[in-house]
Amino acid sequence: MKIGMLAEATGTAVETIRFYEREGLLPPPARADNNYRVYLPAHAERLAFIRQCRHLDMTLDEVRALIRLREAPQRDCGEVNALLDAHIGHVAERIRQLRTLEKALKALRARCTTPQRVSACGILDGIERAAAGHPTTPPRRRHVPGAH
Repeated sequence: MKIGMLAEATGTAVETIRFYEREGLLPPPARADNNYRVYLPAHAERLAFIRQCRHLDMTLDEVRALIRLREAPQRDCGEVNALLDAHIGHVAERIRQLRTLEKALKALRARCTTPQRVSACGILDGIERAAAGHPTTPPRRRHVPGAH
């Protein structure tokens, strides 16, 4: 199948498929005489595996490691367990960061309880104070990243 058919069959954008190819997560497809990529059912299966890992918020490196382990079925699955345990730790840390973020946002929201002129908005004032180096809420280490 061509890349458009693979994209449609798996619900994956063409650019995402190409990205996974460049990253080495998908094996390079064969090329037809017209130089179009020719994908096999194995590509669709691998892509579904990658998408599920990404749905679980795994990094590309984690996905790579799982693919490598998956391709060695005779090995012990202890490395898979260790990888997942580490990932669970990352998720737990992100949840803690999100709770801190939620508290900071609620504290900021509490600065403006009734509608008024924007020039007197407590929320904007709080953001501006924090931007100027005068935080109104405890400082956080960093914003929660999109992927760890």
